[in-house]
Amino acid sequence: MDVMPLLLLVAGSAAVAGAARRTPVPAPLLLVAVGLVVSYVPGVPDYTLDPHVVLPLLLPPLLYTAAGDSSYLDLRAQVRPVALLSVGYVLFATFVVGWAAYLLVPGLPLTAALVFGAVVAPPDAVAATAVARRVGLPSRITTILQGESLLNDATAITAYKVALAAAVGEGATWAGGIVEFLVAAVGGIGVGLVLMVPIHWLRTHLREAMLQNTLSLLIPFVAYAAAEQVHASGVLAVVVVALHLGHRAWEVDFATRLQEGAVWKMVAFVLESAVFALIGLQLPVVLRGLGEYEGVDAARYALAVFLVVVAVRFVWVFPTAFLPRALSSRSQAQGESSPGKAAVTIGWAGMRGVVSLAIAFSIPLTTHGDEPFPHRNLILFLTFTTVIGTLVVQGLTLPPLIRLLKFPGRDAQAETLAEANAQAQASRAAERRLDELLADERNTLPGPLADRLRAVLERRRNAVWERLGQANPVTGESVDDTYRRLSREMISAEREVFVKLRNGRYIDDEMLRTLLRRLDLEEAAAYRETA
Repeated sequence: MDVMPLLLLVAGSAAVAGAARRTPVPAPLLLVAVGLVVSYVPGVPDYTLDPHVVLPLLLPPLLYTAAGDSSYLDLRAQVRPVALLSVGYVLFATFVVGWAAYLLVPGLPLTAALVFGAVVAPPDAVAATAVARRVGLPSRITTILQGESLLNDATAITAYKVALAAAVGEGATWAGGIVEFLVAAVGGIGVGLVLMVPIHWLRTHLREAMLQNTLSLLIPFVAYAAAEQVHASGVLAVVVVALHLGHRAWEVDFATRLQEGAVWKMVAFVLESAVFALIGLQLPVVLRGLGEYEGVDAARYALAVFLVVVAVRFVWVFPTAFLPRALSSRSQAQGESSPGKAAVTIGWAGMRGVVSLAIAFSIPLTTHGDEPFPHRNLILFLTFTTVIGTLVVQGLTLPPLIRLLKFPGRDAQAETLAEANAQAQASRAAERRLDELLADERNTLPGPLADRLRAVLERRRNAVWERLGQANPVTGESVDDTYRRLSREMISAEREVFVKLRNGRYIDDEMLRTLLRRLDLEEAAAYRETA
């Protein structure tokens, strides 16, 4: 097996994604563009998108990271709009886009057109989360988009299977399709509910962080495979497990959380980068299979389908955004303060991605009657152009659109006050617990050490309030920022001494690693994460 193309893909996509951070262009778009250009460089191997690899090997970890970073409570609060988009919109888009393709392409059977509709119906989880992080959407809109992208793949894959069964001659019926959809959804949720408790128990009872993180890397694949084995939705199983584990992550020890956060950030970065690069690299493969279609006709179909896909989302989003508010006073009280702006943003944030391409490539070459699958090559081409079109057109224009809509910014002072109040309550509880422990003679400490515990606690409590204080007139830093900077300088000085002692053979490398890890943990505790 030649692993060099895979290594080149990973290394190249990571380099491009890293470079994108220094440009105003979102990384997904730059990766797709570079992939398109590189695909025509002589000597570059074909990177064929294998659905048997993408769906079971790439989709589970990407869903797991996205769901783990999501808030179960926020998703529960937005369950109505999330359900309307992840289920209602996907089914609506499947039928409308499929019907439009049936009318546009001469000779395309309705069943094959519905297969295409299911393929391009779901906005992609990777695209949605990647762009949402970059543009800084309001929290409610981000939650809705993330929730939609987590769940809509399950709806689309099930709708695709039903439409495909009819297209290849398996005699599928509407009733059978509804039953299959319900079985897949209920079964996927059920598998997730069954797995999440023992997996969480195992995570909390393993004592070594290395073993816990090894388990963490296996969880999405186990959940996905277990659900698919019983013909349920692997997507829903992964999402349910990830939401539960993320909601109760505080019960796992700190070493596991530190390692797990770093490991999954790296995994998500590599996979997301490779996925978007793969989209661009598919162009030669798709064009070679276009076959009998001439450029003008294919381009005309592609433009028409793209416009339909964009329009259908707005046709669904606006009524579902305003009708509940008009019919229910409770919805008015709980809804977005600017529903029109939110509807425009959600409607324009429907980028498609690698899942649509992977599903399209899984369309069989022939039907059960050994006839060629009708217009398969054109379906692949239209899927590719729809994915590229939404990523480029909508992805590039989404940030300026959000700036144009002028959403109210986050209230940094209110957030800091909430953080300070939470820290104050936690500090009071910690002080009471410390007093209880020190009252026991088994916990007797020398005065300086007991004072140090109290000083650390007081420092944590005061640090948040200091962020609201006056800035240093010389540097512009708050007191808290200056403290953190000086602390870091002191730790750096200690680190340099340890290295010099190792180089002088006064301590060995094992002791150096122990001392450096201690400093790393102190530095991690001193600095809040800003990324």
